Amino acid sequence: MLFAGTDVGSLTAQAVIIEDNKVIGWKNMRVLPNPVESAKKVMGELLDELGLSKNNIITFSTGYGREKLVEAGFAKEHVSEISCHAKGAFWLNPTVRTVIDIGGQDAKVIRIDEKGKLVNFVMNDKCAAGTGRFLEIQARALGIKLEELGEMTFISKNPIEITARCSIFAETEVLHFLQRGFPKEDIAAGVNRSMAQRIYYLARRVGVEREVALTGGVAKNRGVKWELEKILNIRFIDLGMDPQIIGALGAAIFAKEKYGGK
Repeated sequence: MLFAGTDVGSLTAQAVIIEDNKVIGWKNMRVLPNPVESAKKVMGELLDELGLSKNNIITFSTGYGREKLVEAGFAKEHVSEISCHAKGAFWLNPTVRTVIDIGGQDAKVIRIDEKGKLVNFVMNDKCAAGTGRFLEIQARALGIKLEELGEMTFISKNPIEITARCSIFAETEVLHFLQRGFPKEDIAAGVNRSMAQRIYYLARRVGVEREVALTGGVAKNRGVKWELEKILNIRFIDLGMDPQIIGALGAAIFAKEKYGGK
């Protein structure tokens, strides 16, 4: 029996398929306007790659669009993103006790115990500051690709402090520094550091217990990851998989545990 998880967020959608205790395939793409269409597309492309049919696969959903996927008959059940990121990270590495998930529109710090059970969590979903959206806005202001932003931390010689807490005000600040002729890499490094500081303030509310895993799309920004490691005085655990698919993986594991036996 095969089990699948689909995570449809605000910016990206992921699909993961597992068999027994092995991931046999996964897919990640930019979302479409409709969450059901996003799920169908990302899962459809994955199934085509693997030469499989969805008919014999039990699928659970997570992410912002999770309930609509069940209503549409695409997924059998839905599970919260917090539970799925905790489940996926712990499944990949049972030493994990804290998961920091930074997505496109929210960020979460999740504490789990030695059995992988949820202990506590805190999340920021009221503002774009501290989310992937914050980085997108600043990258656009800098006139660079989002993928370039993180690497600029490592070529900057004098990171500039970004003091604004609001994404829009921070964008104004970035434009101001650009107009004054500051190097892009120093401004970008300041953006990455500012992002890490916002996550640190969030993490302080729930506490960080080692070992720590970083998941979500922002985990691919090496600059933010490096700054967070410095502020928290930790080294993130390498889960050995794309950090952006951990939520979908967790959903697939929930499906397996409920319908396939542990």
